[in-house]
Amino acid sequence: MGELATRYQSYLCNQFSELYPSLDWKTEHRIAGTPVDIAGVGDGILLVIELEWRRADPADNSAKLFRHLSTGQVDQNHVTVIQIFTGYYDLETGGVSSKRKNAEFIGHIAEDAIDALSYYSVDFDPEPPKRGGDWEEDWKASAKETVSAISEKIRT
Repeated sequence: MGELATRYQSYLCNQFSELYPSLDWKTEHRIAGTPVDIAGVGDGILLVIELEWRRADPADNSAKLFRHLSTGQVDQNHVTVIQIFTGYYDLETGGVSSKRKNAEFIGHIAEDAIDALSYYSVDFDPEPPKRGGDWEEDWKASAKETVSAISEKIRT
């Protein structure tokens, strides 16, 4: 990940550490050898947040994670996986790209197949700059909206 993505990842981890202090939050948590961007681990609970910044195939990322979860390699009573999609996956004509749709489809199939799994996707509106580009000034305002959207999902 680039510097801006790492900064955003750290920001989210810090926000969730404050909001949900009963979970142990860290970045680059490993599940069966596969790193996930952010994880909160608690008593029987694993909350995973994957940031889809501008990945060519976010469905591959989620499929690998769900494959590991389906084998029982994760010793938790419940796992919640949230994929954050940046504006990179938005289409100019409206809607979202097939790359995002495929990743969400796999997430919902996995949720149906694995009893202890909940899956959600949320938006992080700005389109991230290409490597070396500058970030929009108001990224923290959008990040706060994303934190709020995630908080609503994990309360249900």
